[in-house]
Amino acid sequence: MIKKRVAVLGATGSIGKSSLDIILRNKPRITGVEFEVVLLAAHSNRGDLEKISFQFPKAACVLSGEVNGKEKLVNAIKDAGADITINGISGAAGLEPSITVIESGSNLALANKETAVMAGDLIFRMAKEKNVKIIPVDSEHSAVFHLLRGFSHELVNEIILTASGGPFRKLNAEELENVKPSDALRHPTWSMGKKITIDSASMANKGLEIIEACAFFNVPPEKIKVVIHPQSIVHSMIKLSSGIIYAQLSRPDMRHPVHDALYWPQTAPSDLNPLDFDCLKLEFEKPDSVKFPMLRLAVQAAKQGSLYPCAYNAANEEAVSAFLEQKIKFTDIPKITEQVMQSDWSASGYDLETIQKADADARALVRFP
Repeated sequence: MIKKRVAVLGATGSIGKSSLDIILRNKPRITGVEFEVVLLAAHSNRGDLEKISFQFPKAACVLSGEVNGKEKLVNAIKDAGADITINGISGAAGLEPSITVIESGSNLALANKETAVMAGDLIFRMAKEKNVKIIPVDSEHSAVFHLLRGFSHELVNEIILTASGGPFRKLNAEELENVKPSDALRHPTWSMGKKITIDSASMANKGLEIIEACAFFNVPPEKIKVVIHPQSIVHSMIKLSSGIIYAQLSRPDMRHPVHDALYWPQTAPSDLNPLDFDCLKLEFEKPDSVKFPMLRLAVQAAKQGSLYPCAYNAANEEAVSAFLEQKIKFTDIPKITEQVMQSDWSASGYDLETIQKADADARALVRFP
């Protein structure tokens, strides 16, 4: 029997709840794995955290949004002694906890894409030094991660990330000017938090995933392609030098990649609903990077490297917050991001302090139209 001590950061969010559901579904006699939840962390949702804690009475509980909350979270991660930590924190706030997880010697199941976007080189270098594994939980990167286990790196010519296209895929540029936050929050296939749902609507989420894939799989952006796939059944693909393409398919349910991360490097039986091929329809189309400039800007940031991805992320976060508060239009999000990226974000050093300063500087440059 394999025993795994698990910490869940962002426990009251969609990733956290999916993770705890997988843990509760676990049948040790069948899977050969026994989970013990040792830490539950949330930002400010005390009510939900208390409800969850009743199911995991041995877990320490932390609210990072309280006074001295960030310090308490860092100390709790260090004290947890987790074998694997799921980081489901939203936004740039997830970076420092990720670094603390790696420093503590725990494997990191990473759903916080901003960690890899802002500090990809840093976290993967640290993980190698600490001999810990970073396992992707984004459905697309999880798919690629497991597909690549079957092939050597040099055989892979292209990584193909799929995108649902969001709720505005068929709108024209004029219609995009008038969409409201309530429209953007109605995602056609996924149930996610507000920020990531807006990012999906603007295609910024796929832009972040391009940058994330560069870091995770050590490939240039030129080797990453995005295709629109509205059904969200094919989660990603790899194209080999032979021209053959291998794909990973499953229902659009974040519990699938969470399951794979928790049991890694083994696989385990699951009672999640499998695909039904009797009535399956799959469509693919080219993304419109003119109508959705966040995709183009992400590729630009990935090519420029250094702190440009950090600036892209910070500007987008500020713009999304402003859009949700109805201070700006939906189409202002890429305009604000591009404006911030026009500054010089090259840097000779690349440590946490440098990254955090760039993040703060980029946010300070955000100006609403």
